Amino acid sequence: MQNKGLVRLFAILFTLVSIYQLSFTFVSSKVEGEAEDFAVSKIADNVDGYLAKRDSIEVKYLDSIGNLKVYDIGIADYTYNEVKQLELNKGLDLKGGIDVTLQISVKDILKGLANNTKEPNFNSALERADELQTQSSDPYVESFFEAFDEVSAGSIGLSDPDIFATKELYGTVNAGDSNDKVQGEIRTKIDEAIVSAFEVLRKRIDQFGVTQPNIQREGQSGRIIVQLPGVKDVDRAKRLLQSTAQLEFWQTAQPAAFQTFIAAANQKLIELQPKSAEEIVEDEKSEIDSLLGDVVQDSVSTPQASPLFEVFSYSPYGVGIGTAAIKDTARVGEYLRMPEITQLLGQELRYTKFAWGKAEANSEVVPLYALQANRDKKPPLSGGVVVDASQSYDQQGKPAVSMQMNTVGAKAWEKLTGKVFEENGYIAIVLDNIVYSAPRSNGPIPGGSTQIYGQFSLNEAIDLANVLRAGKLPAKADLISYEVVGPSLGQEAIDSGLMSFLIALVLVLLWMVFYYGKAGLFADVALALNIVLIFGVLVSFGAVLTLPGIAGIVLTIGMSVDANVLLFERVREELAKGKGNKQAVEYAFSWKGAMSSIIDANITTGLTALILFAFGSGPIKGFATTLIIGILTSLFTAIFITRLLIDWYLNKGKSLDFSTTITKNLFRNMTINFINKRKVAYVISGILVAVSVFSLFFGNKLNEGVDFAGGRSFQVRFADAVNPEEVKENVIAAFESAEVKTFGADNQLKITTKYKVDEVGLEVDEEIQQKLFESVQSYLPDGMTYQSFKPGDDSNTAKMGIMKTFKVSPTIADDIKTNSLYAVFGSLLVVFLYILFRFRKWQFSLGAVAAVFHDVLIVLGIFSLTWRIMPFNMEIDQAFIAAILTVIGYSLNDTVVVFDRIREFANDHSSWKYAKIVNGALNSTLSRTLNTSLTTLVVLLAIFIFGGESIRGFMFALIVGVIVGTYSSMFIATPIMYDTTNKGDESKKKE
Repeated sequence: MQNKGLVRLFAILFTLVSIYQLSFTFVSSKVEGEAEDFAVSKIADNVDGYLAKRDSIEVKYLDSIGNLKVYDIGIADYTYNEVKQLELNKGLDLKGGIDVTLQISVKDILKGLANNTKEPNFNSALERADELQTQSSDPYVESFFEAFDEVSAGSIGLSDPDIFATKELYGTVNAGDSNDKVQGEIRTKIDEAIVSAFEVLRKRIDQFGVTQPNIQREGQSGRIIVQLPGVKDVDRAKRLLQSTAQLEFWQTAQPAAFQTFIAAANQKLIELQPKSAEEIVEDEKSEIDSLLGDVVQDSVSTPQASPLFEVFSYSPYGVGIGTAAIKDTARVGEYLRMPEITQLLGQELRYTKFAWGKAEANSEVVPLYALQANRDKKPPLSGGVVVDASQSYDQQGKPAVSMQMNTVGAKAWEKLTGKVFEENGYIAIVLDNIVYSAPRSNGPIPGGSTQIYGQFSLNEAIDLANVLRAGKLPAKADLISYEVVGPSLGQEAIDSGLMSFLIALVLVLLWMVFYYGKAGLFADVALALNIVLIFGVLVSFGAVLTLPGIAGIVLTIGMSVDANVLLFERVREELAKGKGNKQAVEYAFSWKGAMSSIIDANITTGLTALILFAFGSGPIKGFATTLIIGILTSLFTAIFITRLLIDWYLNKGKSLDFSTTITKNLFRNMTINFINKRKVAYVISGILVAVSVFSLFFGNKLNEGVDFAGGRSFQVRFADAVNPEEVKENVIAAFESAEVKTFGADNQLKITTKYKVDEVGLEVDEEIQQKLFESVQSYLPDGMTYQSFKPGDDSNTAKMGIMKTFKVSPTIADDIKTNSLYAVFGSLLVVFLYILFRFRKWQFSLGAVAAVFHDVLIVLGIFSLTWRIMPFNMEIDQAFIAAILTVIGYSLNDTVVVFDRIREFANDHSSWKYAKIVNGALNSTLSRTLNTSLTTLVVLLAIFIFGGESIRGFMFALIVGVIVGTYSSMFIATPIMYDTTNKGDESKKKE
């Protein structure tokens, strides 16, 4: 090997840098362990709520030492905060927290750009765009343009003064501009608005104080992905992200003015109520009795129900016009928005805007305010004038928010407060359509300084001040998908992931020594270095380690052995030919030896990993990241480090057998006639594929997960074992339809429902979690509260309740499906082209791709046939697609190694018949094929058994894929390539 000194130097430096990068993780863990010990010493186990109190003390401890030096390496020293920033990032499934996808409403942005026009074509196009979006993955603005062309039919252009040629867009869009020009300008404006939203969210997150947050845009879709690892107060995080910070100041209307309206509204609702069957029969009976002159007079009339008064309590005194229970606010709002009700407001009140107030602490009732509005329902003053905000306290010492307005705002504020004072009214301070407070004005307030106070907790006041400083979102942000993982579940994932990692590593290390003797020890050293390098690179690039990422690293252990196996098997072949150790090693590590097979196999696997990275998201991207890094570091350690160690040993005058007494003659001189057996293999595979296709289309089909079908999924843990069928009855009663099944241990269930899946908002999430709690409450310990049942709460020592929740809206589920199909077929196309490029014959590409289709169909078929009976989760989700792509890569890896040997044999044995060439190549690679497959299966089985419930289905797909892929490379890919090659002239059947 050339440049040994340079390679040795590079390996040493690479290793030292990796260890240095990883050292920050060890130091931060040590400091956090000391903080935990300190908290435990302060709060005993018998103290009420001791976990929450310990957590608070731990946070304060770490805050207090944030700027203290905790790590000194001589040439530099680091504070705890600096160390924390440089540690290995752990994903949500390992640390707990929340991962959300926000959809910035492009529809709202379009309305704003058009100045909320009432133009019929524009608004019809928006409605039509909503419909198109249900069947399209295009950005919303493109659906709008398509819908506008369809609706307007050329009768009006986008540059019409009633649409985009407004004063606000003057100079950007002018009357008479072509639709194409306007479309370009609107796309730019929307992109600017989304960038603005991204920056606003980033500022909010920075001020939220989360360590190692991640926020990124998702292409041109208007979606923003936010990951907040370690966050425990999930509701607070959701509010922070979804709040548009739409601050408004309104004058309230006098409650007494609505007395007539409320009574009239209730009467109208009575009239609008459909009559029951008994009432219809009674009416008919009365009509008949009247005709017969036999009318019976009741002495007491039956009182009619009062729809509005049943859910709303009117009050003519005070600031608001009445109150309602929180659970009834949606119903009251629905009543007040009905056209038949709004027309009862009369001329003076017709522009009234109704808004709910904020509930007081421990209260289930909220007030309803009537706000004086104009035709456009725009406030006299909005929050855009706020230039600074800070958390403060009101006169009673309660948390509040102080604000400072700009010059324009100060003048408007002085005018508004003066007007309210003269009319003896109140000013409603409204944030995101919720009235936080409605103070009385004591006269005009100059200077633009004011204070918002109300029912704030300290965190709410801090968050509100941060949000106002960061600025408002240009449009509402809908939470279309989210995943919440409780911290205790994250710790369990770390424990199970570490267990599977260590077991797999030990098994592989022992196997290499058992099979290859001393040479196996050198491979083990290279493998250990490979692991250090993988983690070092992950830290260096700031990548996030997830549970699938750990699976990717463990899988890399199995697959990285393949390069060493290929090299060692070739050395053994050369030794069997009578070559000496050095000559055999030199040949094996050359391009003519094993190098071409190693490079081809890793490129094909790497291509599928790259496609997985491009189309995957969240944890799946983490899996792809570690797989890509693992492939690169494996090549380096196998080709260079193993070679350095072997050369060092041989240069000492010693010899290596590259085998042990037991394995020396294993798989030697094999003469299996694979070509003669191909028709039997075709029949077996044909039956398996036919059964799989039948089951996929006509049988059990597939169990689509929330990723693909949309819905909400909850992982709920109980104290004792529960019967899923019993729980299912209660859950269906609450949600109309649901799926309930055991998930892992028999005291844990996975509950999935599509109830209100199209609706977004914190209120909907809260309602569904409350319903879930009520439906399973009888199976929970006595005294367990809803608060401790919710995800992210660690206040109960038994770690029960919602451990993890996942929600995906149908729109994003469709996009995930589409991207998954692109990923699978894209990988097949890329691999087909690569193999065509390398082997120069389409028959090789056809054989490889046919084998991959065969493998994928059988894996899908097995999932379709068995998902109802297997004791673990077998949903088709993004993780499954990752498994399919990994199977594709692995299958191609095997196939390419065989094809490389066929090409080599064809060149070296030009006089042989093609069948002999193919059989010889298959037999010569059989040792490598079985060795690599067995090693990989051992690794996968270790993860399957010890890696945790959440990735068990993922691992099962890989296990099936490896078995089927090993079979197909020998009995499908190669025979198809053989049969499609020209048989007319055997001498032509070579490369």
